Amino acid sequence: MPLLSCRDLRLGYENHVILDNLTFHVCAGDYLCVVGENGSGKTTLMRAILGLQRPLGGAVVFGDGLMPNEIGYLPQQTAIQRDFPATVWEIVLSGCQSRLGRRPFYGAAHRSLAEENLRRMGMEEYRKRCYRELSGGQQQRVLLARALCAAKKLLLLDEPVSGLDPHVTGEMYALIDRLHREGMTVIMISHDIMEAMKRATHILHLGRDVFFGPANEYRRSAAGRRFLTLEGGEEA
Repeated sequence: MPLLSCRDLRLGYENHVILDNLTFHVCAGDYLCVVGENGSGKTTLMRAILGLQRPLGGAVVFGDGLMPNEIGYLPQQTAIQRDFPATVWEIVLSGCQSRLGRRPFYGAAHRSLAEENLRRMGMEEYRKRCYRELSGGQQQRVLLARALCAAKKLLLLDEPVSGLDPHVTGEMYALIDRLHREGMTVIMISHDIMEAMKRATHILHLGRDVFFGPANEYRRSAAGRRFLTLEGGEEA
């Protein structure tokens, strides 16, 4: 059974429809990259998966025991968020909030999980540092550690390398690749179609042409040929 299914999904705001009749699924162990033109509904789709936006039609269905509060999410950062005056530890521990249930305070298990994910991201020595004092790449590692505190099976990433220099971008992709190899299912919005093609098991292309399927079939599709030519510099 798929971990996540979107069935005849219709998304938008009031009378403006952004996506219509969108159907796809994600199975455990997939690495799905969501690509497409600006304004095609990529972030809106993630918000619907997270339950932050109600669909105008269709449904988002979870399977394989996945609960909506067990999804880790790394959103795009705003300038205000980059200047957030909290410690690295406070931010990472806040990722355990969905695990609290009716408990009012974090327990030993939550703190242990936060410590583990700080180590996984190589950020344990920065735990007392103020988040806004970190570099862009360090901030993304902190936010990824926070997302991992919530994620049990599924990780959603919205442009996780946006604004990073090439070296730090490569490090971030390597971290995500490692998490996928370790068994995490990944859905990642990406503007970098060439990197998406290298890493993804599946591609979801949104826009004028819609495609969902294995990454190796995307290159031969109408959507893939056109978009790879426009964005990747390849010949159709």
